[in-house]
Amino acid sequence: MTTRQPSQQPLPLNGLRVLDATHIVAGPFCSMILADMGAEVIKVERPKSGDRARHNHPFVTSEDGQKVSARFLGVNRNKKSVTLDIRDPRGQRAFGNLVRVSDVLLDNWGPGAMARLGYGYDHLREINPGLVYATITGFGDSDGLRGPYSQWPANNPCVQAMGGWMEITGAPDGPPQMVGDNIGDSVPGVWTALGVMMALEGRRKTGLGQHVDMAMYDCMVAHTTSSMPHYQATGEVTSRARENMFTAQLAVKAKDGYAVLAGAGTADKWAALWRHIGREDLVSDTRYLGQGVTGEFYFNYVVPAIEEWSQHQLKLDIAQQLIKLGYSMGVVQNTAEIDQCPHLEARKMFVTMSDGIGGTFRAANTPIRLTESPDTPTGTPPSLGEHNAEILCGIGGLTTAELAQMERDGVV
Repeated sequence: MTTRQPSQQPLPLNGLRVLDATHIVAGPFCSMILADMGAEVIKVERPKSGDRARHNHPFVTSEDGQKVSARFLGVNRNKKSVTLDIRDPRGQRAFGNLVRVSDVLLDNWGPGAMARLGYGYDHLREINPGLVYATITGFGDSDGLRGPYSQWPANNPCVQAMGGWMEITGAPDGPPQMVGDNIGDSVPGVWTALGVMMALEGRRKTGLGQHVDMAMYDCMVAHTTSSMPHYQATGEVTSRARENMFTAQLAVKAKDGYAVLAGAGTADKWAALWRHIGREDLVSDTRYLGQGVTGEFYFNYVVPAIEEWSQHQLKLDIAQQLIKLGYSMGVVQNTAEIDQCPHLEARKMFVTMSDGIGGTFRAANTPIRLTESPDTPTGTPPSLGEHNAEILCGIGGLTTAELAQMERDGVV
């Protein structure tokens, strides 16, 4: 068997320049995807303080006491950083120069934030008609698409709640719960990256950019791919009991955690399971073959019957045995198990880069596998203002003397 040699195509976004005026997670997650695919991403940060994520716990600490936020490292690799106060006329001039020679501008500072600084979309497209301007706000912010919530601030918990996710997450008799990570930020980040690429394809055909108006709320609603179709078909509102998906969420106890039956399937498969675990007596009871029963029966009777067997097995062994019977299986993993997963290693789902303070940092990779292109680059997340001289005295149009004076004045 011969090994196919990659054709060494370049990363697809080589030559694309992105101004990243975003902070925290949603915007930086979007720009990280673009940077991983080869774009030159220039973070435009506030002087002195920078991206708020730089100050978020937990911190990685070097032997000599330097600290860097792990949250910041996780979504800011392969970028450059400049500091610039665009409220100052000198900062505005430099920013305008950057806009003039960039392909994309990203902004997640909230409804109308850039417009209040003199850089609304009408002005941006006067500077650069080909610019793709992507905004990430909680509820959307463009002419003709504003609703009653458009001025509301938003974050991960807000849009998980508004988008219906918290209503279907948690114990059936408990309060609504968030999904336990920042999907309210990262999901909009992915959609924004896709929206940017769609707008760039439009520009390829017309020569003109446009405003990509991304609402975090919209993005979360778009992912209600079971509960919303269930409601449209039946008029029934899915609760935390997840009535429309109970056969796809059967977690059973194992010796070392939980295994998950994802999609219970046919009576034949149930019969094969009961025979496999030594419960031939249940094969003649149609309820245990999934016929005419509710979620309550599954949770109160089917799961305990399986657990009489499964609690003495390792979770991966359970998965492997039931896959052979035709079930789709998974195991519940924590972050330590994910970090050590041999399958994810084979899929190159982790990258190791410098943390900028003398050590290394391991992060989840962008999951796009372009088999003919190089692997994800591992550029160190930038220190605050690290590329001021390179960028601002280059395409920013400042002289070294102007940059020095702006540094003394706190404008950069």
